Amino acid sequence: MRKKSLILLITILFLSCTLWCQSEKSTPLTLNQCINIAIQQNPLVLSSLQQYQASLARISQAKALPQPSIDFDSDLQPKLFNFKDSGESYFGGSWSLEFPGKRYLRGKIATKESNEIFTEIELLKLDIVFQVKQAFYGLLLAQEKLKYAKQNLELSRNFLNKAELKHSAGDVAKVEVLRASVEASRAANEVRSVTNEGRLSKAMLNFLLARKKYAPLEIKGKLKKPSIILNIDELIQRALSFRREIKRINFSIEKETLKKKQANISYLPDFELGVSRHHIEGEGKWWDFTLSFPIPLFFWQPKKGEIAEAQANIEALKREVDHLKNAITLEVEEAYMNAITANNQIQLFEDEMLTQAEEVYNMFLFSYQEGEIGGIELIEARRTLMETRKSYADALFNYDVALATLEKSIGQSLEGEKQ
Repeated sequence: MRKKSLILLITILFLSCTLWCQSEKSTPLTLNQCINIAIQQNPLVLSSLQQYQASLARISQAKALPQPSIDFDSDLQPKLFNFKDSGESYFGGSWSLEFPGKRYLRGKIATKESNEIFTEIELLKLDIVFQVKQAFYGLLLAQEKLKYAKQNLELSRNFLNKAELKHSAGDVAKVEVLRASVEASRAANEVRSVTNEGRLSKAMLNFLLARKKYAPLEIKGKLKKPSIILNIDELIQRALSFRREIKRINFSIEKETLKKKQANISYLPDFELGVSRHHIEGEGKWWDFTLSFPIPLFFWQPKKGEIAEAQANIEALKREVDHLKNAITLEVEEAYMNAITANNQIQLFEDEMLTQAEEVYNMFLFSYQEGEIGGIELIEARRTLMETRKSYADALFNYDVALATLEKSIGQSLEGEKQ
């Protein structure tokens, strides 16, 4: 009885796990879910976060105080290692103290280096978000095209059946059947081609989500044109304010400025303090105090080189900022123009081309059913309709990608502008 109960329990657990796994696999992911998974699981992000933790540890190391030392000196020993009968001995401690400000500057330099690494992580996340959006929209586009390709295949096969029936009845020539057969084969090949595109898009999205290339993946969403207000001047200003690359270079300039100060303050000497108990056999015990510091006679040349190097790096970074601002402005303008162009294309499709293509196809279908035109004209009209629908999907894809590119170019989301 116990054995049967145990088997039943194991069976129930197995079925529950199976159903849970199937539900997990079949749960479609939204764009935001894909972005969150990518950021949380991307190996490059995880590696960069560990590097950032290491940089935080280096701040503590840079701020660490020098370790004191204990000193013992035994002189005039009658025998080697005869400390008890030595004629003179010293016991005390010493501590090297840096000139005030040196330790502080080291800590600030390490902090700026840590800020640079953190900015690199933000840049990496921004790039991953863009790649995920591009792959997500690409998969939506492939699914949309597959839907139209399957519709076209179904219509092509129906038309082929009708053409064969009409040929059997002697109503149409053999060429109509051959043309319909070619169209059906072409439609089937297009379904295979678009299916392969969808498989590749899914593999790319899985890669960005740090999953196995061909792991089951379902997404939820659709290509659409969000109502959004775009102002090129405002976008450029936001880009110049929020782009991480500029922030990173500013951190580098601040770091080099601190290095220059550190090189200047290095001219000031450190101190060595020592206190010891001095014992002379037969004469008594005394306290000794020592203070020493180096005389800066020969180390000005390397420090002078460090100062010159830091100043040159500062000037180079300033030039780099100027170049980067020009490049960012151009990048924002290009993304803005692409978004405007895609928006105009979408408007043209919605206002005229989609409706016109559908009306033409319906007119040709009616004429074909009435026997007024042949199958070749109907096939061309249907192909025009399908191509128009696919072109409309391409325009929606281009618009969504253009907005994602625009978000990347300004360094932040455009969610606030969406109406």
